[in-house]
Amino acid sequence: MNDSSSAVLPARHSAGGESLADRWGSEPASGGLHIDVRATWAALYRNRKLIAAAVAIAVIIGIAIIYLSTPIFRAETKIQVDQQSTKVLQGDDVAPSDASQDTDRFLQTQLDIIQSRSLADRVARDLGLYNSPDFIARMGGTPVEAPNGPAGQAMRQDQVIGALQGNLKAALPVDSRVVTLSFTSPDAELAARVANSYADRFIVSNLDRRYNASSYARKFLSEQLDETRRKVEQSERNLIAYARSARLIDTGGGSDAGGQGLSGTRSLVTSNLVQLNNSYSNAMAARLAAEQSWEQANKAPLMNLPEVQADPSIQGLVQQRARALAQYEQDRKHWQPDHPTMVQASAQIAGLERQINTLATRVKNAIRQRYLVASAQERAVSESLEKFKNQTLSEQDRAVQYNILHREVDTNRALYDALLQRFKEVSAAAGLTSSNVSIVDRAETPHRPVWPRPLLILAGCILAGLAIALGVLFVREHLDDAVRSPEDMTTKLGIPVVGSTPLMPAGMSPAEELEKPRSPLSEAYYAIRTALELSSASGLPKTMVFTSSAASEGKSTSSFAIARDFAKVGRKVLLIDADLRKPTQDKLTGVSNKLGLANLLTQQASRAEVTQPTSFAGLDVIPTGPLPMNPAELLASVGLHRLLNEVSSDYDLVVIDAPPVMGLADAPTLAAFAEATVVVVEANRAHRGQAKTSVRRLRAARANILGGILTKYDVRMMGYGTGGNYGYGYGYGYGSKEAE
Repeated sequence: MNDSSSAVLPARHSAGGESLADRWGSEPASGGLHIDVRATWAALYRNRKLIAAAVAIAVIIGIAIIYLSTPIFRAETKIQVDQQSTKVLQGDDVAPSDASQDTDRFLQTQLDIIQSRSLADRVARDLGLYNSPDFIARMGGTPVEAPNGPAGQAMRQDQVIGALQGNLKAALPVDSRVVTLSFTSPDAELAARVANSYADRFIVSNLDRRYNASSYARKFLSEQLDETRRKVEQSERNLIAYARSARLIDTGGGSDAGGQGLSGTRSLVTSNLVQLNNSYSNAMAARLAAEQSWEQANKAPLMNLPEVQADPSIQGLVQQRARALAQYEQDRKHWQPDHPTMVQASAQIAGLERQINTLATRVKNAIRQRYLVASAQERAVSESLEKFKNQTLSEQDRAVQYNILHREVDTNRALYDALLQRFKEVSAAAGLTSSNVSIVDRAETPHRPVWPRPLLILAGCILAGLAIALGVLFVREHLDDAVRSPEDMTTKLGIPVVGSTPLMPAGMSPAEELEKPRSPLSEAYYAIRTALELSSASGLPKTMVFTSSAASEGKSTSSFAIARDFAKVGRKVLLIDADLRKPTQDKLTGVSNKLGLANLLTQQASRAEVTQPTSFAGLDVIPTGPLPMNPAELLASVGLHRLLNEVSSDYDLVVIDAPPVMGLADAPTLAAFAEATVVVVEANRAHRGQAKTSVRRLRAARANILGGILTKYDVRMMGYGTGGNYGYGYGYGYGSKEAE
């Protein structure tokens, strides 16, 4: 027996509805997403036409884009941006040094400046784009119709700047300082010109910003110099005015480098005091020396005084006296003391003695006089010193304010000198710092367009088409509740699977296929019959209702085939056509429909009259008979329940062909009376929730749902193989027209 038509025993689990993971994959117990390849392939196979159409449309769109797109050219220029520029005047560090703390922020700032409106305005003015009537047209745009005047000029400028900014791209690779400026345009030459102009204008704007920054600094320093100079002048005036009013004289010649105000030797009184103090010290020293000399001279013999002995005149007289004495002693050997020569010599010696004493006395008096003079000088200097001490103490009280004013002068002058020096440095360095931006590669006129790129466009369109198709497929599969496989019946409807029947080629009649013992349809119902026999522990139910959610799903064919197959294996089977709205069993079994279930329930005929044998041994049929006006009331009557109780004792199996569940109360009523209910579901039919609703209604009626049969099941659509698949078409409709 073909695996595709084999029955599926009752499902291992039940669930209310199917999630997307149930269709495309499941989460195994061991963890990890398990992709159901067959389910995925089945979904792709079912929607192959949708996918092919989406890809075809995408390819057509891609071809249209390729042939209708205007060629776009891209010109690139590369510039190097350093964080510091080369120093020109001052040069401990001639080459720029890296400061890695704010490098990323600095480079991002440079990119923002490149893409700024001000730089775009510089480029537009550099190339004369504001006055170019064909620039916007060469960029592939439509020039704005602006009125004359400032407003119109502003509109045209906005359009030009928008075109420049919209087609400019600045890229900075990671760990690099080389910025790539690219400009795209339908005009290759224009793209190169604009890219190079952006690089040049960026360098110029960078220099301008640096020069403007130094200009601001010079202006600020100049203003500060003027203000500080006025402060210096005013503070000096205040100092001089106070010095005059306080009669203070500064002998330091104004402010010096280390001036401390009116202190030290800078004041006239203080200077005199210092000089007098020095003079007093000298006078005291001279007086002490003179006093000591006089004391020594007064106590020592006259001729023993060092000053006397050191006097040249006295030394000469002493020598003369010594010669005279020597001559006198020599002459005394020859003459008597009264000899005139001796008297003359003695008188000479006495005269020399007198001269010596006179000179010695004079020297001693000179020592005394020096002492007296030194004492007088000391007293005079001491008196003057005391006078200037009093003046100095008085002046110090007045010098406090003077020193305050003097320090203010010094502070203002130092600030002025510092500002003046800085102003000179800024003025000398203004405009001499080189730019930190340099051009690495200039843009050249591109020869190949960057757009359109046929292969990329086609690949992108194909991928987009596939993505859209898969997205639609994903949503469609997620929202579609059609039962496509036996497993779907369990996951979506929550009922066990009894079996499935194959889809047969168009033009084949189900009745003819059932007549063939080895046909796939017959084999499928054989498997279903076996599954029904094994469906419960108590054996085959006595009464079974076959129903579906909607018409034309194969419930009548299934009920007929099951009844016939059980009759073939020796069971005594009764087939009741309870579809009092669209009877079918009389056509399938070939019996008359003049009398039937309707006559029996209305007590117009007996069971023996409405029960008809068929050409199949062991199979009897109760057709519907004339269609009544109130089928639901007849089926809900006590007569049907009594009938089922009677026939259950006479037959091994009673098969009831019930109407569809949706919109009718017949099927739930019949299911409540029967021991088991089998739900027939057509594969790949969009029920829009009808199948689930039907199952809920049957369960609400306390029906014992034995399982479900999946009809018209195409194995190829589910990825289980392609061999041995047949199909058949038939439908369910009200009226007398036979279903296809």
